[in-house]
Amino acid sequence: MAPDKYSAIWVSHTSINDFLQCKRAYFLKHVYKSEKTGRKMKLMTPPLALGQAVHEVIEEISKLHVHDRFKEIPMNRFEKIWKKVSGKKGGFLDIDTEDKYKREGREMIARVTKNPGPISRKAVKIKESLPNYWLSEEENIILCGKVDWLEYLEDKNGVNIIDFKTGSANESKDSLQLPIYLLLVANTQKWDVMGASYWYIRNSNDPVKQKLPDMQTAYEKVLSVAKEIKAIRSLGKFDCEFGGCRYCTPMERLYRGEGEFVYVDEYRTDVFVLPIKKNEDAGESEIL
Repeated sequence: MAPDKYSAIWVSHTSINDFLQCKRAYFLKHVYKSEKTGRKMKLMTPPLALGQAVHEVIEEISKLHVHDRFKEIPMNRFEKIWKKVSGKKGGFLDIDTEDKYKREGREMIARVTKNPGPISRKAVKIKESLPNYWLSEEENIILCGKVDWLEYLEDKNGVNIIDFKTGSANESKDSLQLPIYLLLVANTQKWDVMGASYWYIRNSNDPVKQKLPDMQTAYEKVLSVAKEIKAIRSLGKFDCEFGGCRYCTPMERLYRGEGEFVYVDEYRTDVFVLPIKKNEDAGESEIL
């Protein structure tokens, strides 16, 4: 029997990361659907809105031929895209907070514009809107996800994976992001993967090279977690091992109906914001 994509378990870097952080958070973000709307729910926060806006600018540029990428000023793109996350759509509950995050976004776009590096060189663009492949037909598991940028290396006739980071923290050494991206890129386009870099555009003018993981080791690690996700989904046991943690608590609040519905996004997901509790300060509210 041919494999069926509709019955398969789909996993990505985001869903795997959420699962490893907290099984209850994974359930509330990737499995649960509202009894009222039949849709999944998403909590919008200022850091998420910032990352979304900056990455959308990069995504737009990545679709253009190398000679056309800067015909429109990237900052103009950012200003137009920011309108999509302005106000409560971006989790901003006051003007001062939005202004702060928008300034940070402008600084990142200005940095990339002034120091385009790989953006000014040839790139490979995967045509699928959501690249995916069968991680395991036997286990009925599909790995999917988008990669920010694939730099084409003419001298090596291969590609270099580049992931743009808008947060302040460096990616953990134990992260499965590189193994996942290596597998995705190697299995969804024809060029050999020759390298990978993280570009921390909040404070760095250049991408930082990363050591590529071994392909077989990457496959075994990702498949192991994906099989655990499959097993937990079949059992329906999505408990937080701490009885409530910083990853699942905000989503539990949405589940209990504490969130304010804002809109339905392009992925047909109900987007909410959470009101700030009286005993929370601005810093704590950003964590949620």
